[in-house]
Amino acid sequence: MSSTEPRRTALDAVHRALGATMTDFAGWDMPLRYGSEREEHLAVRTRAGLFDLSHMGEIAVTGPQAAALLNFALVGNIASVGVGRARYTMICQADGGILDDLIVYRLAETEYLVVANASNAQVVLDALTERAAGFDAEVRDDRDAYALLAVQGPQSPGILAALTDADLDGLKYYAGLPGTVAGVPALIARTGYTGEDGFELFVKPEYAVELWQALTKAGEGAGLVPCGLSCRDTLRLEAGMPLYGHELTAELTPFDAGLGRVVKFDKDGDFVGREALTEAAARAESSPPRVLVGLVAEGRRVPRAGFPVVADGAVIGEVTSGAPSPTLGKPIAMAYVDAAHAAPGTAGVGVDIRGSHEPYEVVALPFYKRRK
Repeated sequence: MSSTEPRRTALDAVHRALGATMTDFAGWDMPLRYGSEREEHLAVRTRAGLFDLSHMGEIAVTGPQAAALLNFALVGNIASVGVGRARYTMICQADGGILDDLIVYRLAETEYLVVANASNAQVVLDALTERAAGFDAEVRDDRDAYALLAVQGPQSPGILAALTDADLDGLKYYAGLPGTVAGVPALIARTGYTGEDGFELFVKPEYAVELWQALTKAGEGAGLVPCGLSCRDTLRLEAGMPLYGHELTAELTPFDAGLGRVVKFDKDGDFVGREALTEAAARAESSPPRVLVGLVAEGRRVPRAGFPVVADGAVIGEVTSGAPSPTLGKPIAMAYVDAAHAAPGTAGVGVDIRGSHEPYEVVALPFYKRRK
């Protein structure tokens, strides 16, 4: 198989049978949409959507010093995560730049599952492997060991409950428990990237088709639809969730991205980037960096990543993500802007869309919050 040939998930034939529009994403052939991305988006907001996320990068970290290794390699306090819980964190370079944002699940006392973005999986694997030197712990590439399905939306607990006797009611947000779904052994996690309640199901690839079909059948009465990457992007944008390569990059520290809270200076021992991040934290205190804000269009033109944000004829920031919002019915964007223009309601802010300064309202993130 040539290196240019995209990888295919265990559900590839299912996507094609459903008539999905496929796209190359981070070296994987993935479904972009099955029909209307707007309909898929609204289904997740009001009912439920089913996603194939098997392109995500799973890395196992095991052994007596697994917790100590992860505390050294990542910016969060991973040793304090209880068994069965998960934590959002980041892996940074020595200079404090973000290599990736991650979710780390503690599966057992000395067993962790690190989930990286598809585009950064190899980078994260290489960094963890390098940082493991001197620790009594093993870093293992488990990308081929898992298929990952997600059920997201207000109807997702009911759909999943029909297929498992796992205690879903007791499963908190950012927790994971082993269970059986439709007879298939799975790690059931209450995580997601849509702003809705939902679950991510890690299973062996050979069970993926069986599980997809069981979820589809269980969701028939609840309005479940298959969903592609396109609506996943508009869902996370409305929810104000960052995407690596857009809101997060190696040029930004977590403090530059307004996510300094994920850096835990009070944990035991040193960690990669500690010195640089201490300086970044002090810098952010004394002279605030550009702030990540929401922008809502007054007109119909859609802003895209890289477009300049302007005020009084001067560039004050840059759009990181933009798209039409199916929920708001208007184009929206996330952008880093100068602190002086970051307050919600700041007047006179626009986006330079191919030479035309389109008016935008500055709003607090997220654009959308689900009713609990």
